[in-house]
Amino acid sequence: MVYTADELVRRIDGFLGRDGGNRVLASEAIRPELTGLPLLQSPLVGCSAADDPLYLALKRPEAVGPWHWLPRDWLPGARTILSFFFPFSDEIRRSNRLENRLPSSQWLHGRIEGQAEIGRVCLYLEQLLEQAGWKAVTPALDPRFCSVEPPGSDPRFPEEASYTSIWSERHVAYISGLGTFGLSKNLITRQGSCGRFASVITDMPAPPAPRPYSGLYDYCTFCGVCIRRCLAEAISMETGKSHPLCAVYVDWSKEAFAPRYGCGKCQTAVPCQSGIPPAKEC
Repeated sequence: MVYTADELVRRIDGFLGRDGGNRVLASEAIRPELTGLPLLQSPLVGCSAADDPLYLALKRPEAVGPWHWLPRDWLPGARTILSFFFPFSDEIRRSNRLENRLPSSQWLHGRIEGQAEIGRVCLYLEQLLEQAGWKAVTPALDPRFCSVEPPGSDPRFPEEASYTSIWSERHVAYISGLGTFGLSKNLITRQGSCGRFASVITDMPAPPAPRPYSGLYDYCTFCGVCIRRCLAEAISMETGKSHPLCAVYVDWSKEAFAPRYGCGKCQTAVPCQSGIPPAKEC
């Protein structure tokens, strides 16, 4: 069986509906009233060919870097990359719009418990594809996956590499037709930028999704709202987001909200929160 994007969405929606992990459990709730908080909405699905030349282009220094793996490094015989954007629930989006110096508790749940649920979705998709006779790998869950933050902190990367990984979900989503980058280095989809990305590599054949854009920043109006929203003062019109400055705040949040962390202010209360911003909002 070859699964279409619509069929995959239907299957994922079914999984999210019956899996208890798409709502905050009482045992995990930061506050009792957050028990039952919904985490993820129905995903967008993009698709790209494993031999798309843009994957090779990700190895350029101005893209990701030579350490970025190709699809067939993960899965010999790979033919298709399935890319997913999972929007956060409306409750999570609304909660983090407040003009204060802290991420909302709901956002923290979305960032951690929501990401854990995405991992379970990907494992479910791997099983679904394998039952249909295909091979599948989720790079982010594979033991070979690795990332680096400050330069020189991981000997598997060259000294100049920083705040990067061997598989970039946002770049994969761009190649797979899901959206374009924004000033804050988020990715803006037709459902906005407020959510999480994932991908599964498979040898199942599938037609690539159209890319309704040609430039890296076609959906960004450069309105500057994310600059004012950034708690770390890490975004500027001239240089975009500074990963080291952002990391300082995220590292603080790991101590303040352990075992959770996050921020997400640059993704909420901005024109691209829930869709592609019209030019008039610039």
